[in-house]
Amino acid sequence: MIRKIGLVSALVLAAATALGGCAALDPSGSAGAAAPVTAAPVEPVRDIHSHARPEIARVTHVSLDLAADFGAQTLSGAAALDITGEPGANEIVLDVRNLDIQDVRDAGGAPLQFETGPGDAILGQPLTVRFPALAPGERRCIVVRYATRPDAAALQWLSPAQTAGGERPYMFSQGQAILTRTWIPTQDSPGVRQTWDARIVVPSDLKVVMSAEAVGRGEPAGPGRTAWRFREPNPVPPYLIAIGVGDLAFRAIDERTGVWTEPSMLAAAHDELVPTAEMVDVAERLYGPYRWGRYDILVLPPSFPFGGMENPRLTFATPTIIAGDRSLVSLVAHELAHSWSGNLVTNATWADFWLNEGFTVYFENRIMEALYGPERALMLQSLGWGDLQSTLADLPPADTRLKLDLAGRDPDEGLTDVAYEKGAAFLRTIERIVGRERFDAWLKGYFERNAFRPMTTERFLEDIRAQLVTTPELERELMMEDWIYQPGMPANWVPPVSDAFVPVDAAARAFFADGGPASAIPWSGWSTQERQRFLAWRPDGVRAGADWLTAAQLADLEATLGLRDEGNAEVLFSWLQIAVAHRYEPAVPTLEKFLTTMGRRKFVLPLFQGLWAEGDWGRGLARRIYARARPGYHPVTANSVDAVVGRP
Repeated sequence: MIRKIGLVSALVLAAATALGGCAALDPSGSAGAAAPVTAAPVEPVRDIHSHARPEIARVTHVSLDLAADFGAQTLSGAAALDITGEPGANEIVLDVRNLDIQDVRDAGGAPLQFETGPGDAILGQPLTVRFPALAPGERRCIVVRYATRPDAAALQWLSPAQTAGGERPYMFSQGQAILTRTWIPTQDSPGVRQTWDARIVVPSDLKVVMSAEAVGRGEPAGPGRTAWRFREPNPVPPYLIAIGVGDLAFRAIDERTGVWTEPSMLAAAHDELVPTAEMVDVAERLYGPYRWGRYDILVLPPSFPFGGMENPRLTFATPTIIAGDRSLVSLVAHELAHSWSGNLVTNATWADFWLNEGFTVYFENRIMEALYGPERALMLQSLGWGDLQSTLADLPPADTRLKLDLAGRDPDEGLTDVAYEKGAAFLRTIERIVGRERFDAWLKGYFERNAFRPMTTERFLEDIRAQLVTTPELERELMMEDWIYQPGMPANWVPPVSDAFVPVDAAARAFFADGGPASAIPWSGWSTQERQRFLAWRPDGVRAGADWLTAAQLADLEATLGLRDEGNAEVLFSWLQIAVAHRYEPAVPTLEKFLTTMGRRKFVLPLFQGLWAEGDWGRGLARRIYARARPGYHPVTANSVDAVVGRP
């Protein structure tokens, strides 16, 4: 139903129209001070995961003026949206989900008609705002006043007890894939790039960081309140607008890299992430300049649902990468690589997700090779290949294609190792056939030609055929369409083989298959990757869920390798998968502690799936542990586990 809104206070309207998205720019310079990047326009692509119609009218800039209420667990205020569109366009369609829309006005304060359409469990609702028809070349500003709800799926509000410091609350966002619409009313599609700025008001004992350039160091905003300002002049997809609020401290690594986290974690996080500075230098030498200014990392509380999130200028990272020996810093290489593949050149829709992740896994591995040598890079490739084989066996054939059909499905269903590892394998196949020098020249040019633009699989094919694959013979040899549109692995793929894993596999056979003692395993001399390989070894023909070890072997393995006290999350996860598959009771306390003290979905979901597959024993345990663990999980993780265990 169309609603007309009465008057709002002049104070609220003045605050909203002072945002950078409206004609009345904030004189403090918090918005629009840097000239936005312009990219060659491309034809809009219909995004089935967005209600937006950008071919008619689209958002070009978002200005946020929001206040955080930790008691109510809400953000409230206004979003001013710059819009442009076809001549005669008289409405724009935005994406919202569980937002309380209070009113919509134009830049002059006049109320605008708006309506929210029917809700969809995955997509949320369309918010349609009507205005006088656009003239050719005209830009318009609308101001949406709204509030989030405590259950906003992008936001997690943590009590002091859920933080490392234990004294102050914390809040962070996770927008990928389509969760930004739960805290910002905009066109929430990766194909609709937007510049943005923000003013965020929080209690004065907290700091705000965002995936943008900070403007100033905080300013008074009333008794006990401080306002923090940010701006991002480069156009980004909305899922990359991110916020973190808490008791935060910073330490520089070099002049353009550094670490944010809670004060008690800062020394360990900084020491672990020192290689970041050199990674940025290596990445630039490979594929061109870093275009985002600073590259900092925010190490979040343990409930962060992913390993990392490539938010521009400020990667969000799980504390599970702090292993004490820098053995898991490939995650930083991955998120840094996204600054080119994903942030600079972005999948236009989630069906083309492999264009983000396949390119990034390839690029990550090149960074690791340059820093740590070919053998470590090959070990990482081989581990990824093993993960991919398990994924290919578990998924329906249609979901093993790079170009996915996600109609009627949550785009999170496309976040599998197919996009990551099969995508990277495809690029490594091209590199192997055309040669690294030619491939690098093409890839560097690809990032330059398509910077700040959305990309589809079809546009990728047009680019590589125009620039690199220029003969029918090479086209046939590369089998590109088989890689992209057919299930499984094409015939021209060559699996990676790491010589470093040969003695590891021999030790695994000696213990797992031949019944040798755990004392013969050269565990202390192995890297994290070698330990992961060992624990991932399975005898041929062992089906999922089957036992292959005796209780005595499990006890020997756990005690001799010190797995109860293992501090490396990747290694501990690999061990707990074995323990769950064997219903090994002595490991239950370790499992319960692991699942109730961190919320990284990569670890949490497979362990609950493993428990659920173990019948009454596992299901009873899963329900008991999940009832304790769920309140500490981000909605991204909780929603995934809900589908397995059910909501407590």
